[in-house]
Amino acid sequence: MIGSLNHVGVATPSIEASLAMYRDLLGATRARAPFDLPAQGVRVCFIDLPNSQIELIEPLGEDSPIHGFLAKNPKGGQHHVCFEVEDILAARDALRAKGATILGTGEPRIGAHGTPILFVHPQDMGGVLVELMETPKEGAQ
Repeated sequence: MIGSLNHVGVATPSIEASLAMYRDLLGATRARAPFDLPAQGVRVCFIDLPNSQIELIEPLGEDSPIHGFLAKNPKGGQHHVCFEVEDILAARDALRAKGATILGTGEPRIGAHGTPILFVHPQDMGGVLVELMETPKEGAQ
């Protein structure tokens, strides 16, 4: 079921400050323009790496789910890992059949890459919040 690691999500109080840190300390220079995802309450920015991406996630609006994470981790930190799957519904059904909890309604929503996503509860994944995203179609990313 599991495919490639697509990205590591990092919550941050400031995308701009995080971009500067990754650039200045690690030499990460291939960053995309930040954009808002109002339906998810976040502003995101992807840093392209040779084999994956870092997704910087900043709260957008007072109801952003990232505020809770940042309340516990004021400087930010690793929020989730994202793996690609070929068929998001088949992956969801297989996980549920094995007793895993899908967060939210359990129905996929469109994520930052424009493809369906789901999150698996950390209690079922060794304490790690796991995002599953349907593999982007040719030309998407």
